[in-house]
Amino acid sequence: MKTIILEKIKSTEKIVRQIELDNALVFVVDRAVSKPEIRAEVEDLFGVKVVKVRTHTMKNKKLAFVKLNSEYPAVDVATKLGMM
Repeated sequence: MKTIILEKIKSTEKIVRQIELDNALVFVVDRAVSKPEIRAEVEDLFGVKVVKVRTHTMKNKKLAFVKLNSEYPAVDVATKLGMM
């Protein structure tokens, strides 16, 4: 049984600006998940190439800031997810 790595996508005004300027998406993930696991999950689910994964831990959750390769616009992925 496969565990769910990406719990949900975060959407605020600041994050929408980050999507447009930095070509990055922000996901809420479990604290125990590592950066390589996040990278693999995003690449598999959305068919994109990940350049960098940064994380920020808060209490029981972790925010994953996933920067995509410039060939794959984050706006397209956000649109598919119904964010924009």
